[in-house]
Amino acid sequence: MAKKGNRIQVILECTEHKGSGKPGTSRYITTKNKKNTPDRIEIKKFNPILKKMTVHKEIK
Repeated sequence: MAKKGNRIQVILECTEHKGSGKPGTSRYITTKNKKNTPDRIEIKKFNPILKKMTVHKEIK
């Protein structure tokens, strides 16, 4: 039998986009291991609307 994993899907949303005043949102879907990283994650990812690398935080 396959072992049930601790991986869950999380949504990452751009932190700088809200203050820019431009329409739309930059969101990414990824997975994380809840056992190894129980707290919320922050990753630098590319925002295509702002055309630069920005910090994306995990949202609920």
